[in-house]
Amino acid sequence: MNKPNALSRLNGLVSHETWASLIGMIYLALIVNLLLVVACLPMVVLLITTDPAYSWPLLALAAPLTAPGIAAAFRAFREHGAGGLGPIRAFLAGLRDTWRHALVIGAAVTVAIVVLLVDVRMLSNTAAAVITVPLLAVLALVAIAVGLVALVAVAEVPGARLRDVVRASLYLSLRRWYLTAVSLAALAAQIAVFATAPALGLGLTASAALFFAWTNSRYTLRPVLDLDEMAAAPA
Repeated sequence: MNKPNALSRLNGLVSHETWASLIGMIYLALIVNLLLVVACLPMVVLLITTDPAYSWPLLALAAPLTAPGIAAAFRAFREHGAGGLGPIRAFLAGLRDTWRHALVIGAAVTVAIVVLLVDVRMLSNTAAAVITVPLLAVLALVAIAVGLVALVAVAEVPGARLRDVVRASLYLSLRRWYLTAVSLAALAAQIAVFATAPALGLGLTASAALFFAWTNSRYTLRPVLDLDEMAAAPA
């Protein structure tokens, strides 16, 4: 009797369901990466073709336009976990359902970041810089964190009132600061990857970083989202 080859042995160790899940995750990651690039094309083009130090006003104008794409990616992750729509249909449905709230969230976070960074620049050479600059930097991180959690919230419950979404996101992102810190670290790592290898960042790691941030932020929102019932509900 011939000995089974390496592939046969591997198939014996790994179930068909595991292979299907792995292939599904790879497909999800590739599709979400592609759709994110398309949805965030103005920002991507500016980052690749300009120097952010000089083009930051254009980047500030383009930044809110990335929020609907990010919320749509979160919707795709949610649908994949629930066994619902495929990645393309889920992404498009996410754009359709969340773009208004996502744009408002993206614009609010962008305005907050620009104002805080301008303040940092103005106060960096003053005697109060030792106190004010770290404080403003922390406020900028809080703004990003609240925006991230709010985008996850609108992806989970598109019909929720924006005021309630922002209030819950602010409270819970601060209360569960350790999860917020991990999510921000994942996004910082993605920025570093993009800065050193844009093709790798856009083609492979963007969806992984967002998926990690989505998982953390979704758990952060658990007190206001009945995730157990949502997982059990039919798609």
